[in-house]
Amino acid sequence: MRGIVIKSTGSSYLVYTDDGKMQECIIKGNFRIKGIKSTNPVAVGDYVKIAVASADVPAYIVEIEERRNYIIRRSSNLSKQSHILACNLDLCLLVVTINHPETSTVFIDRFLASAWAYRIPVTLLFNKVDIYNDAEVQRMNELTALYESIGYTCMVCDALHGSGIEEIRNLLKDNVTLISGNSGVGKSTLINRLLPDLNLRTSQISEKHNTGMHTTTFSEMFQLPDGGWIIDSPGIKGFGLYDMDPEEISHYFPEIFKYSENCKYGNCTHTNEPQCAVKRAVERGEISISRYSSYLSMLEDDEEGKYRSNI
Repeated sequence: MRGIVIKSTGSSYLVYTDDGKMQECIIKGNFRIKGIKSTNPVAVGDYVKIAVASADVPAYIVEIEERRNYIIRRSSNLSKQSHILACNLDLCLLVVTINHPETSTVFIDRFLASAWAYRIPVTLLFNKVDIYNDAEVQRMNELTALYESIGYTCMVCDALHGSGIEEIRNLLKDNVTLISGNSGVGKSTLINRLLPDLNLRTSQISEKHNTGMHTTTFSEMFQLPDGGWIIDSPGIKGFGLYDMDPEEISHYFPEIFKYSENCKYGNCTHTNEPQCAVKRAVERGEISISRYSSYLSMLEDDEEGKYRSNI
């Protein structure tokens, strides 16, 4: 029997089968010794084959079909290598906030680079616009102008009160979409707006640290009434890159890759080399300093734990 994994708790999985049924499943131990080095060998969005023994016991996942793409990050558990957020995606909706809490450009750029590596389109959704002061609105406008100039779609919403929700519904229709972002940016509030019957738990921001607190503890996929699926995932603080060679990273920054064609050296890292077209573009303001800084921080990710200071 075949189906798609719509919920993962780490120890068990809920599979929506091709015949429209829900089946609780577990995996056999040999999945963990088949070269899969992630903390979650089966992820939400995976198409799997299952073997059902009887109706009153969980089925076994016996095979994972080849993934079309996935979003992956370095695991916060340093004894492991990676954690897959979701698989087989048409779109990522990255929810960001200017404040309450602040989403750093380093986090945004790391997420965008990881998605670009697997050719997954990303839309940036700026949430909580109802509570921004004039300076924060100006900052939001600067960031939307920056990312739109690179080629990313940006949207603005107030998920708490419903502003912008219809535009988001139209975007998500008939797509499989991962909704991601830092804890506290309003992912659960947004999903409650899209699917009111779910009534997902939300929480307040820590005033002391201006950070969010986890309310979603595992990834889960929900079907939209007008077509498509959304995947709710736990909020993440940092986004450590996984399985990216330093010489590849510039390829995942479209504007840096564009200027790199004019560098003197074909293997230019855009750090200390002479006649670097990328550094000249940064000096002229044609590549933003924040994007270039994010690129440099990603070059340092091969140092153990380095990414933790760049969230």
